[in-house]
Amino acid sequence: MDLAFVESPVQLLNVLEWAHAPALPGVPVQPGPESTVRTRPSRTGDLTVVVLSPTDPMSRGQLRRMAELARDEGITVRWQEARGGADAVVRTVRALGPALRRAERIVIGDPFSRYVQLLLTLVRTRQLTVVDDGTATMEFVAQLARGERLVRWHRRGRRGPRELVLAPVSAAARRRLTPSRSREVEVFTAMPVDAPEGLTVTANQFRWTRSRFGPPRLTRGADLVGTSLVETGVIDQDQYSEAVASLARTHGATRYFAHRRESADKLHRLTAATGLEIVRPDLPLELIARRGPIGRTVLSFPSTVVHTLPLALAGTGVTVAVCDIAPEWLKDTASPRAHGFLAGVTGTARDVHRLPAPA
Repeated sequence: MDLAFVESPVQLLNVLEWAHAPALPGVPVQPGPESTVRTRPSRTGDLTVVVLSPTDPMSRGQLRRMAELARDEGITVRWQEARGGADAVVRTVRALGPALRRAERIVIGDPFSRYVQLLLTLVRTRQLTVVDDGTATMEFVAQLARGERLVRWHRRGRRGPRELVLAPVSAAARRRLTPSRSREVEVFTAMPVDAPEGLTVTANQFRWTRSRFGPPRLTRGADLVGTSLVETGVIDQDQYSEAVASLARTHGATRYFAHRRESADKLHRLTAATGLEIVRPDLPLELIARRGPIGRTVLSFPSTVVHTLPLALAGTGVTVAVCDIAPEWLKDTASPRAHGFLAGVTGTARDVHRLPAPA
């Protein structure tokens, strides 16, 4: 039995893509001499997905829709109320104990999650797969190659009391996620990554998404994709609002697809300032865009979608354009790595149109 842990709608989408990728060759990107290429059969019938449910309503709603799609594909989905205090953690670990012991392969969507890291310390399987959780996959593979501790790119790196308590768990998880002669680790990704020795990288080409949805009807205008960089403390809100307004005016955008983590207050300010129609998607944007209708041009700031939308919308005639982040937009609280990381997300995107940061 394969056992997957997901905490976001995008992670569940990419578990679906992984499960439906029969005979898809692993593609090491700038691989080391021991990186491998392999094929594998479809895994839908022997896969259980455990949803470690988040607390925010938007994520829960999208996850429930994704869970319906997964069940329609013959995948067993188990909804676990995993949050709400230490008791919830203990109940979750106790409830998942038998499945953890039986699992032949563990699939995870977020190697930075402390919850997932805790569960990894309890498994004995020698087969692990990491599916995309967006651009964080790029940082995970880079940190794995450098032998560094796992830290999200937008964190400043300071270690508070909670981080110090959980440091042994994080260190154990990093060792478990490091490939060795006795441990097979696969990364299933649409992101460009530099694979360390021994890591199997399998290309996510969104074949399941393209086979189940679309092609979409195209509208005459442009659509703009929102980002949660304000909410994560990376970008100043006023600078972001001005950039959105400038892009909307320049490219004739009429709709703004909100990220599930964007605050209601910020979205209200955006629509008041720009007149954009705010759309709260009920599924990951790759599926929304593929179902349509979608603009002939999709505008985005550096994010996961500049890598995934060109794949999901291949052959539809949609142009994906990415707008650079100006250094002056960054907040003082942003990580020193933030601008370089975001520039890398833009610079490595394929089949996109580059736009300068609005003045």
